[in-house]
Amino acid sequence: MIGVFDAHSDLPTLVWKERGKGKTRVLESRFEEFFGDYVKARVMAVWTPVDKRPIALRYGLEAVMRLKKDVAESSRLEMVTSVEGMERAIKEGRVALWLGMEGGEPLESLDVLEVFYSLGLRVLTLTWSLRNQIGDGVFERTNGGLTNFGAEVVGKAEELGILLDLSHINEAGFWDTLDLTSFPVIASHSNARKLCDNPRNLNDEQLKAIAERNGVVGAVAIPSFVDEKDPTLERYVEHIIYMVDLIGYRSVGLGFDFVYYLEGWSGKAVKGLENEAGIPLLLESLGERLSEKEVKAIAYGNFKRVFEEVIG
Repeated sequence: MIGVFDAHSDLPTLVWKERGKGKTRVLESRFEEFFGDYVKARVMAVWTPVDKRPIALRYGLEAVMRLKKDVAESSRLEMVTSVEGMERAIKEGRVALWLGMEGGEPLESLDVLEVFYSLGLRVLTLTWSLRNQIGDGVFERTNGGLTNFGAEVVGKAEELGILLDLSHINEAGFWDTLDLTSFPVIASHSNARKLCDNPRNLNDEQLKAIAERNGVVGAVAIPSFVDEKDPTLERYVEHIIYMVDLIGYRSVGLGFDFVYYLEGWSGKAVKGLENEAGIPLLLESLGERLSEKEVKAIAYGNFKRVFEEVIG
């Protein structure tokens, strides 16, 4: 069976909410639903909701702590900070979870970034879709690049060994980041803009630039990023095949961004890939178009490679 490395999950948002209501074992109680037999590694991204931006640092710390407590309550999950730790956890039958941050709103200073690193942060999505102190997201009406502080964050992340994620950032910030670092970068959950003209997707030049850095783009299963009219599993696979043809199979991975468990997202899903239950059919569909070696690389090996190179 082919295991999957999912480069982006918003499950920490659910964990924060449920534990705030006094619940425990949030992930363990729905383990089969959230992970099943196929998800072997996953980036757990702490995202700051818009209404929490005024208290972003407090919220971020709470979210990390609640996630850590929840994972500690399960014998089938483990937070990891290295590829060696990931591989060991998987070998011992646990799902390996990486701590990520989707948007640097909690990062009030470089010292705070180091605090989050000490708590296990290893993947940083510089912006969400709106502007923060690092730079502009793709849905801002302006097109500002990285701020001075944003440039400092890129340098500190490189120094610490935090993998930079360029999903959500606008084009100016995207190119600024590549100008400032020589390390591989990822776009954890983005598709090909050529197939779906959404600003959250990447154009061909951006895709090529990530591949040239030995980075990886994770195909995202948000319907509006797959197809405006008919977001299906088949169309999702077309995004993967398009990117494979353009930049090579070693630069393509999976970053599902499933959100079916969040309020307001019920029914908003890719047909045939609504949740983790669709993963076997996805792998089968990829196997009809690609070799087993290529499918294994896309499903797991490519993200493993770039994590090992940047994080260790």
